[in-house]
Amino acid sequence: MRVAVAVLALAFVPLYGQNQTPRKPAHSAAAASARTTKRTAKEPPLAPLNQRERVVQLLSRFTFGPRPGDVDRVLAMGADTWLEQQLNPDSIDDSALAKRLVDYPTLTMTPEQALTAFPDRGTIRAIADEKLRPPTDPYLAAVYEVQMQKLYRENVEKKTEANSSTQPPSDAQLAEQKKQDQATAARIAGTLFALPRDQRMSALIKLPVADRIAFTTYVAGDQRNLLLSQFTPREREIFNAMAANVGSSGQIASELSQAKLLRAILSERQLQEVMTDFWFNHFNVYIGKDSDQWYTTSYERDVIRKHALGKFRDLLLATATSPAMMVYLDNWQSIGPDSIANGVNPANPRAKKGNRGLNENYGREVMELHTVGVNGGYTQADVTALSAILTGWTVDRPHQAGPFVYEPRRHEPGLKQWFGHTIDASTAPTQSNTPPGMNEGIQALTILAQSPKTAHFISYKIAQRFVADDPPPALVDRMAATWLSTGGDIKAILRTLIQSPEFNSRKYFHNKVKTPFEFVASAFRTTATDPINPGALVQTLRTMGMPPYYALPPTGYYITADRWMNSAALVDRLNFAYALTSNKFANQKFDSAHVLALGLMSQPSVLPASVLSTPSRPHLAQASLMQASASSPLSGQDFALHILESSLVEGEVSAKTNDLIHQQMEKLATPTAQPTDTLNLLAALVMGSPEFQQR
Repeated sequence: MRVAVAVLALAFVPLYGQNQTPRKPAHSAAAASARTTKRTAKEPPLAPLNQRERVVQLLSRFTFGPRPGDVDRVLAMGADTWLEQQLNPDSIDDSALAKRLVDYPTLTMTPEQALTAFPDRGTIRAIADEKLRPPTDPYLAAVYEVQMQKLYRENVEKKTEANSSTQPPSDAQLAEQKKQDQATAARIAGTLFALPRDQRMSALIKLPVADRIAFTTYVAGDQRNLLLSQFTPREREIFNAMAANVGSSGQIASELSQAKLLRAILSERQLQEVMTDFWFNHFNVYIGKDSDQWYTTSYERDVIRKHALGKFRDLLLATATSPAMMVYLDNWQSIGPDSIANGVNPANPRAKKGNRGLNENYGREVMELHTVGVNGGYTQADVTALSAILTGWTVDRPHQAGPFVYEPRRHEPGLKQWFGHTIDASTAPTQSNTPPGMNEGIQALTILAQSPKTAHFISYKIAQRFVADDPPPALVDRMAATWLSTGGDIKAILRTLIQSPEFNSRKYFHNKVKTPFEFVASAFRTTATDPINPGALVQTLRTMGMPPYYALPPTGYYITADRWMNSAALVDRLNFAYALTSNKFANQKFDSAHVLALGLMSQPSVLPASVLSTPSRPHLAQASLMQASASSPLSGQDFALHILESSLVEGEVSAKTNDLIHQQMEKLATPTAQPTDTLNLLAALVMGSPEFQQR
């Protein structure tokens, strides 16, 4: 069936060009933003959406997909009321999500706590070499004992390979050792299950280190699943840390990625999660770079989510003083060429300078990507000057998860001519308890945050995410004007966008292609499916080319259709949809009959005219939802397809899409197919349709 689905996906590909708004070739957001100053001939008035469509538009863009019944609920309460609630997320009860997130304790840890709980290879080696002390907590001590033993075994294997006179273990010996370890794991499992749940981990960490390694490596199947399900969250973390290879810090990224999916699918504070996703992508950091593996969690929690609906200046300064950003763009290594840290001694001008100097990565990206944009009018000299202004902004003990710190010894002294301004520590606006040199950087970042070019560039990016890949220039201009009049108030800018005639027009309705992350999240939300295995969803996103927190370039992931819509991408999406709906995805439960019932409960008594009068099925024009004409009866498959399309897409589905679905159903039909199998396949095809891929 996987091959059949792949062929089916390729058949869908031509429909994308027909169902989508024509798109211009891909360009950078900055270049496209600059082009919005050009005006074309006056366009005809925009056709407005009706009230229901306006709600659909709002929920499609500012949630990760409407759940069954959401459109009717928002219609009843009023779209504006819903929006104001979402713009004030602390007023929304999200306790159900909070209960699910308890399973991921690293979400609330400081970077130092996370590193201690899940040490990296360097930490394990330092403790093995007695350069660091092991933790005193018995659970963590047990983890470190296992990790040090694994490191020792690695070193023995390397020495054996390097020594030509020493014979490595034969395949037969390795197989026998594995067999013994599996028997040890089975024996220990029996012992643990005989104990009360609250005594199992205490018993496990008291076992010899070799037994702990054998057990955490080879306990499998139902035994492993049951044991993990009955552990507390912390006990589960300890088990996973012992089961990991040398250096268990990857567990931090795993928990953060799984939590991101759970938030997108389950959170009631949807607008906050959407904006957190937007701003993280805008101020991207790569979790795989050095110590960002333990800094990224607090970066998203305390920097991005905290300021996602506040003032842009506060968000910019928070990112600039985050260890995650300092490490990712290397500013923590930047040293003023004439600074004390580089060997300059004001009392001895003849003293020899060191060979360390500026790192311009952050100074460049904060202008090119974070604020004014590549066409913002700065020069290479401005990049160098801003990098000098930001010297001293560094991280204390970055390899041990230390905090951001300003180090005056690293700061480049003297006046800086930058971006049309003279930056001077003695005249920079002061902030309480802030060193003069650091105030230079605060002054420069404040100038960037308040720049009209920043207002326009980021308004363009917001409109690109929530309106169209090539957003309307007049809307961008109005958003930028709101930015400047409110001091970069993100809520006010969003209100300008959401209340605009462009956002609420038919021209920009259902015209944005979902990224893989949006597609996966919407597949669960629109079908009211509980994500019981978010770890498998993280792996699915990796397959689709969008693993959370692993965008390597500072630009983050693309948010336009040209990157995400091609035949290979559609095959991946349809394969996922088919595996999900047929209950073949990582033990995930999916109930297509329940999805159909939810859709049926919200349907009108007759089929919409737009569906009834499709050219390919003119006989449906006389059919009611419950009864077709005697001469041309409405099939159960037609009925189910309409219900699924209405509930999952919340918009028009083209006749060509319907025809193709029917053609593929006929090709894939088998005499032994059960009704549930047919319904599952219909649901997968609707999820794979061009219309479901759009929001």
